[in-house]
Parts: sequence; structure tokens; C-alpha cells
Amino acid sequence: MSRKWIVALVGVLVIGGLALSQKDALLSRLLDRALETRLSGDAMSDLEDGLHVVLCGAGGPMPAPNASGPCVAVIAGDRFFVVDAGTDGVRNIGRMRLPMGRIEAVFLTHFHSDHIDGLGELATLRWVSEANTEPLLVHGPTGVEQVVSGFNQAYAQDQRYRNEHHGDAVAPLSGWGMQARAFDALQQSETVVLVDENDLIVEAMPVGHEPVAPAVAYRFRYKDRSVVISGDTIAMQSMVTFANEVDLLVHEALAPNLVMQMNRAAEKTGNQVMQRVTLDILDYHASPIEVAEIAQAADVGHLLYYHIVPPLVVPGQASLFLDGAEEVFAEYTIGVDGVWFSMPAGTSRIERVRDGL
Repeated sequence: MSRKWIVALVGVLVIGGLALSQKDALLSRLLDRALETRLSGDAMSDLEDGLHVVLCGAGGPMPAPNASGPCVAVIAGDRFFVVDAGTDGVRNIGRMRLPMGRIEAVFLTHFHSDHIDGLGELATLRWVSEANTEPLLVHGPTGVEQVVSGFNQAYAQDQRYRNEHHGDAVAPLSGWGMQARAFDALQQSETVVLVDENDLIVEAMPVGHEPVAPAVAYRFRYKDRSVVISGDTIAMQSMVTFANEVDLLVHEALAPNLVMQMNRAAEKTGNQVMQRVTLDILDYHASPIEVAEIAQAADVGHLLYYHIVPPLVVPGQASLFLDGAEEVFAEYTIGVDGVWFSMPAGTSRIERVRDGL
């Protein structure tokens, strides 16, 4: 090897050694900047006045890589609400830099475990994120009192630990836990107004999810923009009326063709429990085509499928999930965690500003 090559090689090794020695310092500076960005401001601060809808959980009870348990964040002007609190939904709210401490209330559609299992974590993070001095309001049909009481009891010791450790500056006792806001079970297409103030109206309507009852859908109207969130339900004519000409319909959907594939696989492998479950769930959900027909009849601006069953984990599976629904209603999105729609007040715009996490 020539002297020139030896000198060059030594130079490379020296530079490489210096680079390695500086690696930790560089990573530390990058982390400092990332933390400062993370801890300063929030994703609500730059939003236009209007209605904003974010899927913090696009899936159902089955695990999926990009579809956490059912959870929908609704931002109306400067007010922040959450509909249902499924597994990992609250952490997705944090990942999207939405201010957890500003959540004003949760609205529960029904009390299936996959819609409530993140409720304790949501209430806790909301409490300590901004040292809230009032408990989290939880709206729901009759029975929500029992759900809230159970979570409060389960988290009672956590309350004491956090207050004793951090004090009122972080965990004031007055803001701990949840407070139920129950409304009576509704009949058929009857609706009830739960909030009517400051350009915001929130209403509930009963849906069909028997034997799960009560179960409701919610409609949010902020100024001249609107969204309906179905919760779990069969296809219902009353949903056409409830969602009539709303900007965004967020509707659950189960694909019978894919569920029956799971059923046949369960039969072949001798999994009797899954074989039974995949038959049972067919009778209390709406299919993608049925949902598309509702969206068309209601003349909604856009349709967002959520509570996707079964999980879409194979490339190209989305077309099997739709099974022709796209030909019925073309303005649709198949939901994933983090998809975000903005509807600025005083406009007709329905903008998908984020495709996912």
C-alpha cells in the first residue's frame, strides 16, 4: 500500500473516531430540540375556527397495526371533546400533540368494553396534564353512572399516590376522576340535546345494537358545520334523518364477506369460540355497502368508515372490505388512526389534512 493511501486511511479513521465521539452530543442536541417542540404549543393552537374531527382510534375489538380501539376526537372552535375511549386512543391523542388537559367531556355511545377500556387512562392524563381542578364529565345513556363509578373506584388509590407525590400543583384532588352525566334511554328516532351553548349543539339518538342497549349516536353542530358519529349499530333509516346533509358521517362498518372468511378458517382449525363469535357479530353491525347507502340517502359531504371489522392487515384488503360500496358513495375514507378532517366555519370545505399517524 502506498504512503498516500496509508495517510488517507489514517485520516478517515481519525475523522470516523471524531464523529463517533461526537455522536452522543449530536443526538442529545437533537433530543433537546424534539422535546422543546413537543412541550411547546399544541396542535389546536393553529386550527382555523370550525369543526375538526380526528380518529384517535379507527378499529374495533380486534388488534390491528393502525386501528386502535374506537375513539373520535371532536374540536369545535376552542372546545375539545372525545367520543368513546378505546384501547390506545388516548395515547394517540398525545401522539398528535392534541392538548389532553383541555378535553372538556367524553361522550360514550355504549358500554361495550372496547369503547370504554381507555377511560381511566384518559381521565388520569387529562387531570395531570394541566392540573385540572374539575373532574372529567362523561356523558352517556342510563348506565354511565355505573361505568364512571367503577373507574373512579379502581383509580382511587392512584389518586392518592399522585397527589401525595406531586401535590396540588400537578394533581389537585378537586380535579380527579370523572363525573357522570346520564340521559334517559331514548325511543326509536327520538333525539335529545345534551349541549346547546356558544354556537355548539350536541345531540344523541338511539341506534340498534341489541342486545347491547342503550346505544346511541351523536351529532355535533358547530356554527354551520356538522358531524355525526354512529357508534356501533345496524343500518337504520333513522340514521338517514339524523345525518341529513351533515358535512361528515363517521360510521362503523363490518364486512360480512371478510368475517365469514374468518369463520371458515375458525371451523377448519377447530376454533369453536371464534367460529361462534364471527357468526354472532353479523347481526348487530352495518356493512360497508349499507353505510354507503345511508351516506347517499342522507346526502352527506363525506363518509369516514371507522370501527373497522375485521382489521385490514393484508395489502389490497380494503377493496374486499368495501365489496362495491365505493360504487354507491364515492366520497369516502377508510379510517386509520390519526386521519384528520377539518371543516372551517363559513365555508363548505371538508379537508383531509392528515392521512394518519
